[in-house]
Amino acid sequence: MKTKRVLATVCVISAASLMLSSCSNSAGSESDSTPSITIDQAAADLLPANLKSKGEVTFGVDATYSPNEFKDENGNLTGWEIDLGNAIAGKLGIKAVYELSIFDKILPSVVGGKYDAGLSSFTDNPERQKTVDFVDYYSAGIQWASKAGTSVDPDNACGLKISAQNGTTSVDDLKLKSEDCTKAGKPEITILGFDDQALATQAASSGRVAAVSADSPIIQYAVKQSAGALELIGEPYGVAPYGIPVAKGNTALASALKAALESLQADGTYAKILDKWGVTAGAVDSFQINGK
Repeated sequence: MKTKRVLATVCVISAASLMLSSCSNSAGSESDSTPSITIDQAAADLLPANLKSKGEVTFGVDATYSPNEFKDENGNLTGWEIDLGNAIAGKLGIKAVYELSIFDKILPSVVGGKYDAGLSSFTDNPERQKTVDFVDYYSAGIQWASKAGTSVDPDNACGLKISAQNGTTSVDDLKLKSEDCTKAGKPEITILGFDDQALATQAASSGRVAAVSADSPIIQYAVKQSAGALELIGEPYGVAPYGIPVAKGNTALASALKAALESLQADGTYAKILDKWGVTAGAVDSFQINGK
């Protein structure tokens, strides 16, 4: 997912006003329609002492993955996961601080303590759980799109060139598919990786690659925004949870985030955020830590 350097931009959302926003109200009606947030003291009490003292939680974010997290036309950070992060912070009575980063630098920065957590469409899987714990909050699969009028089969893509964002599960999936091709004596899949999802998508719409692979809400949004240049291929597959990564063993923060999400679900905010951005298909009934 993202860019070649760590961007210095930092966006701070104040929970003092207890209002959801997308870093500013410049995103228009979407930001204006967000509901107010009431502190959940039981959830706030679960926070680690250092975050209570600091009064904020720092999320590492890669802002190139619309509609989950991206910059609007005015350069303001927005997206449904940003709205969700703001709401979580509001429930905990603290500020949400967003530091922009290359996607595959976020998890090491969480492990190293640079960020308290990540909020950037991370798929919770056993490999990543070796270094971080996840608070699961959404469900998404992998889906492909291609230039309109072309025909590509994700289950028969041997010899084709497919784009995806570096560090994502789409790349891992393409590697496995390519291995299956070579084992069967067929040409491998050429994976064209980009640090920016928009560039991976553009490669498909321009015909530079046969198709682009990404998380289902991302690819569906890209197709809608393409003005007919792209079309979806098949249905999502490999459905798995999105999780907020925290340092391994940081049970206090994980428990606080989970409690905040449960509070947002109970008062209807969770559903309202997903509905506002048209991503309700991935809503979950319960929130878990490491899928349990």
